[in-house]
Amino acid sequence: MNAPKQDPEDELAGTEQPFVAHLMELRDRLIKSIVAVGVVAGVLALYPGPGELYDLLAAPLVAHLPQGATMIATSVISPFMVPLKILLMAAFLIALPVVLYQVWAFVAPGLYSHEKRTVLPLVISSTLLFLLGVAFCYFLVFGKVFAFIQGFAPKSITAAPDIEAYLSFVLTMFLAFGMAFEVPIAVVVLARVGVVTVAQLKHFRGYFIVLAFVIAAIVTPPDVVSQLALAIPMCLLYEGGIWAARLFVRSRDAGDEAASAGESPERS
Repeated sequence: MNAPKQDPEDELAGTEQPFVAHLMELRDRLIKSIVAVGVVAGVLALYPGPGELYDLLAAPLVAHLPQGATMIATSVISPFMVPLKILLMAAFLIALPVVLYQVWAFVAPGLYSHEKRTVLPLVISSTLLFLLGVAFCYFLVFGKVFAFIQGFAPKSITAAPDIEAYLSFVLTMFLAFGMAFEVPIAVVVLARVGVVTVAQLKHFRGYFIVLAFVIAAIVTPPDVVSQLALAIPMCLLYEGGIWAARLFVRSRDAGDEAASAGESPERS
């Protein structure tokens, strides 16, 4: 008897691994990610050091404080815990490419070849966009926001921000701008999987502009500068996402045609 023919589209046939093997691989990937973050944290602890990292993070605010004003710590352990948290945050951001590679290495064996060609660029671009959003917030937004806020402060008030409150504010703003810069990725993914079409994305443009300003009003301080600094890039990035979606939809259609024609598997 002839052996049954394997569906040419089923690239994953016969490649299933036991559940325990998946858990062991996941454990190994997590350990490697934690080690990468720990190594970077150790290097940063030696140079430039937690205190210097905090000074770097606080520089945009300190530059706009009145002469002689300083930041304060209202908790006994704040001078130790806050720089330590910043050290770990910086270590994670620097080690992020290694962490994402471990994630990619874990999920890649379960993807079809045309899915691999799509997911990897999305992972890389989403990482770069997130870091770009954080850099945009630190280098451009913070200086304008703090100058605007201090310009409204009465002369009788001496500003002395708490370091824990400042850290919370910074992390919120970093997360907000980092996620806002992911708008093109969300647009591309929605179009790539067929949830929406490019025409529908164009039609939704006006609604998204309103949504962007609503989100900016919620997640940023109640000042015009930070709200515009978040909403305007979101609108521009949405337009960039529509442009990128066209390219990815064409790529999807080409991949589907190749798969239906019996594309050779890449998985070993």
